[in-house]
Amino acid sequence: MRLPHQPDAAVTPIGERHFDMLSRANTLKIISALVLFGAWEIAGRVPVSYAFPTFLDSMRSLFEMIGNGMMYEAYKETLRPLVVGIIISAVLGIGLGLWVGLNNFFDWLFSPIFIVMQAAPLAALIPLLVLAYGIGLTSKVLVVCIMAMPVIVLNTSGAVRNTPESYKEMGKSFLASRTSILLRIVIPAASPVIFAGLRLGISAGFIGAILAELKITPTGVGDIITYSRSIADYPSMYAAIFSIILLAVLFLNLLEKIETVLFKGNQRGYVSD
Repeated sequence: MRLPHQPDAAVTPIGERHFDMLSRANTLKIISALVLFGAWEIAGRVPVSYAFPTFLDSMRSLFEMIGNGMMYEAYKETLRPLVVGIIISAVLGIGLGLWVGLNNFFDWLFSPIFIVMQAAPLAALIPLLVLAYGIGLTSKVLVVCIMAMPVIVLNTSGAVRNTPESYKEMGKSFLASRTSILLRIVIPAASPVIFAGLRLGISAGFIGAILAELKITPTGVGDIITYSRSIADYPSMYAAIFSIILLAVLFLNLLEKIETVLFKGNQRGYVSD
């Protein structure tokens, strides 16, 4: 009950507070981007290196490549192994992570494998993949999976393993089945860490896709980077690098929105209406 002298402005709806937090977060992202691009422009004009173009020159090259269709053709090649690898890594990674996190034996058996995969130098493994699977799509998909899957598996298993036992005991006290406990208690409780691992894994998958194009066959965006470097067209090289980073950022923001919709009120301290 509100006291008669209390002002109406003192009561702020939860949804309005949530909107204010998102607005501040978006404002900070825009300011960070402006600072970064401004520093890039200044560093290019100094210049810090002959091979470091300004931000405006790089963006000019980017729009030229978009206008003549070069970037579109490049991403047709790059997105094939990237999308296939990310889908495989996400589905298998979360599935294996749940399996490993719920079973101590499988945790003991499989966790070291993924730890080794995460620590292994991928550049040294690429020749072995090429030797075994050739220079086609399969090798590039495997590179993406090797980069992305260990992060997803280890984060998912750790999140599931560290779900408070009191939550599970509460479900058992209401006679919930193991499936219901998994779907309604364990996964929602572990969702922030699972999605954090998914974002990290997808970021690694983007790196793997470009690394595969640089080390296996020069196709797609990797071909633009390699060719531009060979002819000293540094604005085009940085434009291609910027484009893949921008795509990764947009994809990760989309994933964050999906997380918010699926598990509203269960991450970052937000409280659902």
